[in-house]
Amino acid sequence: MTGYLLRRTGQALIVLFFVTVITLALIHVFPGGPIKAMLGPRATVAQLKIFNHEYGFDRPFYIQYLRWVNQLFHGNLGFSAKLNLSVAALIAQDLPKTIVLVLLGTIVSLVFGIPLGMYQAVKRYTTGDYVLTGVAFLGYATPTFFVGLMLVEWFAVDIHIFPPFAPQSSSLTGVLSQPQALVLPVLAYAFVLYALWSRFMRSSVMDNLVQDYVRTARAKGASERRVLWGHVFRNSLISIVTLLGLSLPSLVAGAIFIEVVFNYPGMGLAFYNAALNEDYQVLLGFTVLATVATILGNLLADIGYAMLDPRVRYN
Repeated sequence: MTGYLLRRTGQALIVLFFVTVITLALIHVFPGGPIKAMLGPRATVAQLKIFNHEYGFDRPFYIQYLRWVNQLFHGNLGFSAKLNLSVAALIAQDLPKTIVLVLLGTIVSLVFGIPLGMYQAVKRYTTGDYVLTGVAFLGYATPTFFVGLMLVEWFAVDIHIFPPFAPQSSSLTGVLSQPQALVLPVLAYAFVLYALWSRFMRSSVMDNLVQDYVRTARAKGASERRVLWGHVFRNSLISIVTLLGLSLPSLVAGAIFIEVVFNYPGMGLAFYNAALNEDYQVLLGFTVLATVATILGNLLADIGYAMLDPRVRYN
C-alpha cells in the first residue's frame, strides 16, 4: 500500500503540473490579455503596459509560471482587484457554505438512493422497479437548473411553503440559522444525485446477487436479510465509493447551477460571477483548488476499494 500511495502521489504531482500550466496558459486567451480583462475596455495602452509589468505578464511564460507556483507554495492564491479581496479569503468565506449544501444534498440522496437501489435490484422488473427507474431517468435527463426552477415554482410561488431564495447570509452561522431556506436547494441537488446512486446501486446489487458467495451463504442457511445486508450490501458499495470519490470536486466547484438559481452565496456562485467579470485571479485559484480536490478524490476512492473489498490489494 505504501508503494502504491507513493506512485499515486507522483502521478498526482505530474497531473497537477500539467493542469496548472494549461490553466495559466488559458488566462492569456482573454481578449487583450488578462490585464485588459481586469482593467476593462477603456484601459489605455500606457496603463496596460504598466500593469502588465507590475503583474509580470510581460515576462516569458516560464517565469510567469514559476512566480505563480512560488505564490501557491506560500499559500497565496492571488488577489481579486475587482472584489478587493484575496482569493484565499474568498474561498475561506464561501467554501464552508458550499460544503454544507453539497454535504446535506449528498446525505439526502444517499439515504434514498442506496435503499431504493437495493429494492429495485431485489424486486427487479416489477411495477415498483419500473416506477423508480422512470424517476431516476427523469433525474438524469432534467437539467439541474430546471429542477431548481420547478421546485421554486411549486413550493415557493404556488403553495408558499418555502422561500424562493437560499439563505443570503455571508457567514456559515447565518446560513445554518435559516434551515427552511436551505430545503429547496438541498432537494434540487439531492434529486440529481439520487438518480446516480440508485441506478449504480441497482446494477451493482444485481451483479452481486448472482455471485458464488451469495449462493454459498444461502446454502449455509443464512437468512435473506443477512445475505443482502451482511454480504451483498458491502460489496455493492464499491461502485458508490468510487462515485463519491470522483464527486469530491463538487465541494470545490459547488452545485453551480443550484447556487445561481437560488442565489446561494457559495463557491459555485462566486466562480460564476468571476467568469462573468473576467476575474482571472479568482478563476486561477478556484481551478487549482478543484484540481487538488479531484486528485484527492481519486486517491480516496482507490483506498476505499482496498478497505471494502478484501480481494483488492495494491502491491
